[in-house]
Amino acid sequence: MKILVLTGSPRKNGNSNILAENFIQGAIKARHEVVRFDAAFKRVHPCIDCNKCRTNENCVFDDDFNFVKENMSDSGMVVFVSPMYYFGVSTQLKAVIDRFYSINEKIHVPKKAALIITYADTLAKEAEPIKKQYEVLLSYLGWQDMGQIIASGVWTEGAVNNTKYPKMAYDLGKNL
Repeated sequence: MKILVLTGSPRKNGNSNILAENFIQGAIKARHEVVRFDAAFKRVHPCIDCNKCRTNENCVFDDDFNFVKENMSDSGMVVFVSPMYYFGVSTQLKAVIDRFYSINEKIHVPKKAALIITYADTLAKEAEPIKKQYEVLLSYLGWQDMGQIIASGVWTEGAVNNTKYPKMAYDLGKNL
């Protein structure tokens, strides 16, 4: 299966990117094809609700979202990976998700999905807004959740390395 991994961390060696890499290694071990899009290092203009894409035209922005658009259609799974930024996914990943609007009809097909988030605090309730957004998105698109890794208590860069979460991410990818 082809898997599209969408990351949102602007820290190349940040905790969520470490988990993304572990997931990818597990998925490759299981012989899946993995394509990664690091939103924080790409140019993705936010949606401006001009609706040009709804009138059988392409999005008015010709930017790096085209990579997502090209790889989304034949991917059987999409993995959302982000640090928590003020109780939501990073702005960079949110811009990508908002641009799903421009390909809405093409992505309302059965797909699998997973969520991997990291955050500094340890209160589980703080992850609820991201989890809820993910669940509503999957419900709307008709996608199936294959797993969620909610890595709490990891703040400083690399803090996730000495936790159970890298193995969990690897196993999630490997056991698909």
